[in-house]
Amino acid sequence: MRRALLAALAVTATALVPAAPAAAADPIRFATFNASLNRPAEGELLADLSTPDDEQARAIAEVVQRTRPDVLLLNEFDHVAGGAAVDAFRRNYLAVGQRGADPIHYPHAFTAPVNTGVQSGVDLNRDGEVGGPDDAHGFGQFPGQYGMVVLSKYPLGDVRTFQHFRWADLPGASWPDDPATPEPGDWYSPEAKRVLRLSSKSHWDVPVRVGGKPVHFLVSHPTPPSFDGAEDRNGLRNADEIRFWADYVTPGRSGYVHDDEGRRGGLAPGARFVVAGDQNSDPVDGGSTGIRELLRAPRVIDPLPASLGGARASQEQGGANDQHRGLSVFDTADFADEAPGNLRVDYVLPSLFPLRSGVFWPSGRLAEASDHRLVWVDVLG
Repeated sequence: MRRALLAALAVTATALVPAAPAAAADPIRFATFNASLNRPAEGELLADLSTPDDEQARAIAEVVQRTRPDVLLLNEFDHVAGGAAVDAFRRNYLAVGQRGADPIHYPHAFTAPVNTGVQSGVDLNRDGEVGGPDDAHGFGQFPGQYGMVVLSKYPLGDVRTFQHFRWADLPGASWPDDPATPEPGDWYSPEAKRVLRLSSKSHWDVPVRVGGKPVHFLVSHPTPPSFDGAEDRNGLRNADEIRFWADYVTPGRSGYVHDDEGRRGGLAPGARFVVAGDQNSDPVDGGSTGIRELLRAPRVIDPLPASLGGARASQEQGGANDQHRGLSVFDTADFADEAPGNLRVDYVLPSLFPLRSGVFWPSGRLAEASDHRLVWVDVLG
């Protein structure tokens, strides 16, 4: 294990060099970043981003400017209809150099509604009442909280969204059991099973036009495998949300897939793709290991992004980190020291050849902007 750790550190030390702006034949940097740009009330994020002086947004923009992805997924960015918040963030923060970093421009962007805060109309948490964040298709105080955004230096093609895909339409759906009854898979009522959507936010297939051919940027943000009980409804849903992408990229396993426009099937054999997002799943530690199925999927490459900062944080913070079996150089999120500790939950998994990768793990004010770290991978397009 010591040799593996030293090798990972050596790779990381060379991987932290920012990439130059990419041309069609150059490496392309894909990245994911849970930016924690969510707010407790609808409209607050747009208000914060409409001026250039929100300190958290400035720090998030600086992280992006210092890592310079060509294609970037931002998780936990509250959705505003029409993309006004995205436009404000690009104009007031990314296009303005933050504390000595160079501005960065993304002429292309995609955002769309997500399931957080969208009411299901049934009692999902079985508290005897219908309504509130726990009875939404994805936990949220209002529709669009914890949304997603894709930013790109390259043109985007026609996006497939899977916001409305039902959990029941996933073959072998892992319905949670009520521990108090002998019946399997009976935590949710028949009515709940008929309506509950698979994705707690959404799943998007965003084609990025590189050199005239698409690279399918497959992005999502599965529910955390926590905030539930012995039935493990969130842990099971997390694993099934991840399995959706494993099936989507595997020929012969995606025939059941249908998008929000009614088009059926997953990726064509040989299609180029990058799976990205905060998957809320560590392959070794934490409350869910559902990511393992995606890591085993055909043509999915795990470039094992790493950082010295992750190793240092784990050692200094201790607590649950001392009991982890996974190598801390691969951590991507700085969670509570008592539990679950720091974990690897953010992924960029290409089918294209990865040249180098890294986890941008800063200290000080940049680390305080989000409990997640930006993860990037350079690939040959």
